Amino acid sequence: MSNDISLLRQAFVSQRQFYDDQNFPRGFSRSGNFTLLEASILEQHGVILKGLYNKTLAPQNTLQAQFVDVVCGNKEPTNPIEKAWVKYLKLTTCKTKFHTLFGRSKMSGPMPISQDDYGESDSV
Repeated sequence: MSNDISLLRQAFVSQRQFYDDQNFPRGFSRSGNFTLLEASILEQHGVILKGLYNKTLAPQNTLQAQFVDVVCGNKEPTNPIEKAWVKYLKLTTCKTKFHTLFGRSKMSGPMPISQDDYGESDSV
C-alpha cells in the first residue's frame, strides 16, 4: 500500500497546498471528518484534484484520467486519492440534514373566545 500511495502521490504532484477556509476553517485534519492520510492527500494534492474536477486542467496521465472518470460518476473510487476527494465533495456539496426533537407543525395559538362560552352568571 505504501508503494501504491507513493505512485499515486507522484501522479498528482502540486506545487501549492490546498485549503478550503470556507468549509474547513481550522484545516482538514482538525475538522474531525478526515483521517490523517485523507487530510494530507487533500492538502498536498487538492489543487490538482480541484482543477481536474472543475475541468480547468486536462488529465496528464492514466491515473488522472481515471480520477476524472470517478468524479464524473462513470467509475467507483478505488484508490485513496479518489476516495478522499469523493468524501470531500460529499461533505462540501451535499446538504446536511438537521434533526431536532420537535416536529415541524406549528403549535396552535389560543382558541378564540366566543360570547356563547359565557353564561349570564359570568360577568366581566
